[in-house]
Amino acid sequence: MAAAVAAAAAVRTRILQVSSKVNSTWYPASYFSSSAVPTVKLFIDGKFVESKTDKWIDIHNPATNEVIGRVPQSTKAEMAAAVAACKRAFPAWADTSILSRQQVLLRYQQLIKENLKEIARLITMEQGKTLADAEGDVFRGLQVVEHACSVTSLMLGETMPSITKDMDLYSYRLPLGVCAGIAPFNFPAMIPLWMFPMAMVCGNTFLMKPSERVPGATMLLAKLLQDSGAPDGTLNIIHGQHEAVNFICDHPDIKAISFVGSNQAGEYIFERGSRNGKRVQANMGAKNHGVVMPDANKENTLNQLVGAAFGAAGQRCMALSTAILVGEAKKWLPELVERAKTLQVNAGDQPGADLGPLITPQAKERVCNLIDSGKQEGASILLDGRKIKVKGYENGNFVGPTIISNVKPSMTCYKEEIFGPVLVVLETDTLDEAIKIVNDNPYGNGTAIFTTNGATARKYSHMVDVGQVGVNVPIPVPLPMFSFTGSRSSFRGDTNFYGKQVTLEVEFSFLRLHKGLAGICYGVLSALFLGLLKNRFKS
Repeated sequence: MAAAVAAAAAVRTRILQVSSKVNSTWYPASYFSSSAVPTVKLFIDGKFVESKTDKWIDIHNPATNEVIGRVPQSTKAEMAAAVAACKRAFPAWADTSILSRQQVLLRYQQLIKENLKEIARLITMEQGKTLADAEGDVFRGLQVVEHACSVTSLMLGETMPSITKDMDLYSYRLPLGVCAGIAPFNFPAMIPLWMFPMAMVCGNTFLMKPSERVPGATMLLAKLLQDSGAPDGTLNIIHGQHEAVNFICDHPDIKAISFVGSNQAGEYIFERGSRNGKRVQANMGAKNHGVVMPDANKENTLNQLVGAAFGAAGQRCMALSTAILVGEAKKWLPELVERAKTLQVNAGDQPGADLGPLITPQAKERVCNLIDSGKQEGASILLDGRKIKVKGYENGNFVGPTIISNVKPSMTCYKEEIFGPVLVVLETDTLDEAIKIVNDNPYGNGTAIFTTNGATARKYSHMVDVGQVGVNVPIPVPLPMFSFTGSRSSFRGDTNFYGKQVTLEVEFSFLRLHKGLAGICYGVLSALFLGLLKNRFKS
C-alpha cells in the first residue's frame, strides 16, 4: 500500500513538473529512424525504440505508390514488454487523482490543436485523403479528447441512502487495468483518439496497435501525449498484423479490446478475445442506405448524396454507399450524375482535390472488380471512374466517382461493402419497399432519409433496424457526449464506442455507520476533501 501511494505521488510530481509552456515542436526522427527508407519505431515505457524484428512492412504513398517508410512486425518480446510497461504503470496511474489525469488531457487537447495541420499532413502522405478531410479526421478525434476532459462528472458513482437501518449503498467506477486498441487505416487520428484518451483519463493504461499502413499520426499523437505529462508506460504502441492481433486477444493482462475495421477481422477478434475473458467492442462493416423521397429538397439532397457517397474516396464506414430513389425521385438520377462529374480527383495535398486515391493497389482492384460485377449482373454504369488518370500521379490508386443504377439486392455490388467512391442506386415505388430493403440487408450501421414530411421521417426512423438514423442528415455520426453505434452485423459487443463503460467496472460498497463511527468517518472524509482541494490548487 505504501509503495502504491509513493508511486502515485511520483506520478503527480511528474505531471506538475510539465511546463505550462509545453514544447510542441516534434521531430520525425524521434519515432522514425534516419535510414534511407525510414523505419517506424515502437513506443514502450515512454521511449521510442527501434524494433529488433527481421520482418518489415512497406508504407506507401497511395498517390504515387512510392515506398516512404517501413513499419516493423513487433516481436513477441517487444509486445510483451509493452504490456509489462502498461501493467507496471497502472497502479500509480489509477491512484493518481482524477483532477491530475484531467490536467494531462487538458494540455493534450491544446497540443493537438497546435499541431493539427502537421498531423493532417502525415495522414495525407500515408493514407491519401485530402488535406481538408485529414484535418477533419484530427478534429473529430480532438472532440473526444475534449469530452474526456469532463471526466470528473462522467466518473461519478451512485448512492442510495438508508437501504436498511443505518446502512447506505455506494457505487464507484473503477478502471479495469490494461486495455488495448486495434485501429484501421481509414481514420489514422480519429479512431485511435476514440480509444486511448477516454480509457486513460478513467485510470487505465493502454496498448495501441495502429494500422500498419498509416502509423505516423498515432506516433505523433503519442509524442504529444508524452509532452502533455502522461507518465511513462501509460500509453504503449506496437506494430504488426496477424501476430500482433492474436497477441492482444490472448494476453491475460489485457482486460478490454476496442476494434474498428472489417467484418472478417472484427468477428475474429470478438470471438477470440471474448473466449479469453476480455471485454471486446468491435465496430465493423456497413452498407448505409440513403432513402430519397420525392418531396425532399432536391438541391440539398443531391449535394448531400454526392458528398456522403464520394467524400474520403468512399473509404469510411459511414459512407452513404447506397441510394434508394422512391417514386418520382427516380427522375433525379441524371442530375446526380452531372454533379458527381464535377468532383476533382487528385493527390490529397493538391489544391482543389475533392477526393484522393484508395489506400492500396489491391483496394483499387477490388473496387474495380465490384463495379464490373454490377455490369456483368445486369446493372447500368452511369458514371465509370475506373479508367481515370491523374496527371503527375499516373501510378496512384485512383478511382473516380462511379454511379451504378438498376441495382437489385441480389447483386454482388449491393451485397458487398465496396469501400470506394461508388454509389449503387436502387428504385422503389413506396417507402415501405425501401424500408424492407434496408432491414433485409444484414448491416445496421447507418442510414438516412431525405424528406420534408415529418410523418414520413418518423415512420422511417421507427421502422428501420439500424443503429444510426439521419433525417436530412446523410452521415449521422455520433458525438462523444451522446455515444451510439451500429447494430446487427455492423457491431459486436454490448458497450457504446465512445463511452467509458468498456474500460470501467462498477464496485458497490455497503456502509453501516453507527453514531460514534459516523462522526469519525465524517471527519476523515472532510479532511480528505480539503486535502484534495489543496493539492488541486497547487497544480
